[in-house]
Amino acid sequence: MASSKGGGMEKMSVEQLKAIKEQTDLEVNLLQDSLNNIRTATSRLESASTALHDLSLRPQGAKMLVPLTASLYVPGTLDDARKVLVDIGTGYFVEKTMDEGKDYCERKINLLKSNFDQLIEVATKKKTISDEAAVILQAKLKQLAPASSS
Repeated sequence: MASSKGGGMEKMSVEQLKAIKEQTDLEVNLLQDSLNNIRTATSRLESASTALHDLSLRPQGAKMLVPLTASLYVPGTLDDARKVLVDIGTGYFVEKTMDEGKDYCERKINLLKSNFDQLIEVATKKKTISDEAAVILQAKLKQLAPASSS
């Protein structure tokens, strides 16, 4: 499949090859940003899953620090570890049982890992196309260089 695309690219003009290379490089960069965002989200969900597990082991009435933001904590007391609030996005929270909360985190982690694997595949294909375009472009520019100097 790669050779058939390469064969098609060899017939393209220098300008077309430059455009393909620029476009695929841009797409690869966007995919890399998406991959980084997925890594970050997965890490946060794994931390949340671990926190839920740790919370389920604490006795009722336990004193603890409750995070309001990433850097602001307030003292609190554990009332009922059987129910948790789950952030489902855009500021919406849903009350769930501890097991439902853990299940939610695991399902989201699995979804993100699946998306990550799919994006890696697409990014690899785009990078291959970009590399092929660069090689063909270099060859065409070398062919044009002697012709323009004579």
